[in-house]
Amino acid sequence: MDFKIGAIDTCMPINGDIANVPTNKAVTIQNSTIPFNSPDSTLGRHLARRLVQIGVTDVFSVPGDFNLTLLDHLVAEPELNLIGCCNELNAGYAADGYARARGIGACVVTFTVGGLSIVNAIAGAYSENLPLICIVGGPNSNDYGTSRILHHTIGLHDFSQELRCFQTVTCYQAVLNNLDDAHELIDTAISTSLKESKPVYISVGCNLPGIPHPTFSREPVPFSISPRLSNMMGLEAAVEAAAEFLNKAVKPVLVGGQNMRVAKACDAFVELADSCGYAVAVMPAAKGLVPEHHPHFLGTYWGAVSTTFCAEIVESADAYLFAGPIFNDYSSVGYSLLLKKEKAIIIQPDRVTIGNGPAFGCVLMRDFLSALAKRLKHNPTSYENYHRIYVPDGLPLKCEPKEALRVNVLFQHIQSMLTGESAVIAETGDSWFNCQKLKLPQGCGYEFQMQYGSIGWSVGATLGYAQAAPEKRVIACIGDGSFQVTAQDISTMLRCGQRTIIFLINNGGYTIEVEIHDGPYNVIKNWNYTGLVDAIHNGEGKCWTTKVYCEEELVEAIETTNGAKKDCLCFIEVIVHKDDTSKELLEWGSRVSAANSRPPNPQ
Repeated sequence: MDFKIGAIDTCMPINGDIANVPTNKAVTIQNSTIPFNSPDSTLGRHLARRLVQIGVTDVFSVPGDFNLTLLDHLVAEPELNLIGCCNELNAGYAADGYARARGIGACVVTFTVGGLSIVNAIAGAYSENLPLICIVGGPNSNDYGTSRILHHTIGLHDFSQELRCFQTVTCYQAVLNNLDDAHELIDTAISTSLKESKPVYISVGCNLPGIPHPTFSREPVPFSISPRLSNMMGLEAAVEAAAEFLNKAVKPVLVGGQNMRVAKACDAFVELADSCGYAVAVMPAAKGLVPEHHPHFLGTYWGAVSTTFCAEIVESADAYLFAGPIFNDYSSVGYSLLLKKEKAIIIQPDRVTIGNGPAFGCVLMRDFLSALAKRLKHNPTSYENYHRIYVPDGLPLKCEPKEALRVNVLFQHIQSMLTGESAVIAETGDSWFNCQKLKLPQGCGYEFQMQYGSIGWSVGATLGYAQAAPEKRVIACIGDGSFQVTAQDISTMLRCGQRTIIFLINNGGYTIEVEIHDGPYNVIKNWNYTGLVDAIHNGEGKCWTTKVYCEEELVEAIETTNGAKKDCLCFIEVIVHKDDTSKELLEWGSRVSAANSRPPNPQ
């Protein structure tokens, strides 16, 4: 007898680069039974098969004595590739990057010393609504509830410290110290991650992965996650109220936010944009979710540091629809956006709020946007206004021969490198602002960590993204300060044969923090970055490094990366002046500084 399992509900942002949980086809499996006491009827094999079924083909790990037996079972799964990372933090960042490209990621570390090292990366994935399976090799099941003190702990009889840390940054936690309920706990954890689009925590007792148990004697049946449904009466009421609100506006606009990804509403947003004719913008963390070749696309709405002429059109509109926004201190440029609540329709993944008026719950964003597209009058006024005032961007001043390279010239050349087979990873820092100005060709991926903003994230995320999407050539823009946090896993990129291009922007410090609040702590020790990468390379794998000081050397380096070294990991250290920043960072930094330095409210 065969089981036929329907597709898990999926979302793919418009550029086609970021898939979500497979598959878009039905899955047929044989109802095979593995004899009890067979070496295959084990927890370890079941967990490995589950990961493969949900689309994970690479697991990022750091071995430790509590997870070694489990790693044996992951290695034994022919459809799973175990990737050893240099540290747990990077393994977590890699799983984060992998989830952005593949729809879900997984990592395996050891108890407490590994778990508490990776928890920062898991928190970042939680903030960005990324499904991620964090697996920890735990103590022997016999040690729970005893008075024993174990290594890799803080020396207490209670082993729950790690679990308590993960409870606030995962949507489900499973501690497997009993085989009788391990099957249920594993399946509940993984399915919850898929449904909630958040990380989950699974702790596996170190003595359990290889013990046969009857619950694992069958090939696991793939998940069939029931799609969430809108309340149809609420949907109709919300659409009617929104259509009335927008159809009486003179110059309404659409703005996409980052929660469109978790709401699986990217296609519906474009459908609405096509139908209504409004000007279309995105918030900074939504860059890459809406096609930038759309005929009414303005650019990024980011308050005072928006794409040229974008803020003027958005903030002067008499109605604006925000799909999936997050208005934090960074995205609002220190709470300085010139928006009025009474003009706004705010759509979150399952809720619609209209101005100062009604709110509607249990209404899915994608259903609402698709239904609204059929009810709005075509009104291109806001885009026509934009077209009238638009002046094309100028070009950076031409460099004199051998003149010191400027950051705006660097990004002018990065722009020329982008194709539909590229993906851009922007590190926290000035790269946020410079990469935001890049115009993405159709199909070009784009990722950065806006909400959590953990410096060093991009090294691991680049590793994971490139592993999940080998058809893309990743271009990572990383500052020197951030690179010093997580540099080691250049090594893992080389082991995996990746062909990423890394622009290491060496300006001698934490530039983004300089513009918020300067001090001697923002100056870092300069490294010989190309020398470091050469030492890591050590003749194993394909790697090419160079330093560039001027535009002529940059042009030559880019020609090499796209020519003779197109199959290599290419590391280009770009030497720039310490005060060479984007004008957007200067503006943003001063406004965020003002927000940070507000005095206490009177008591």
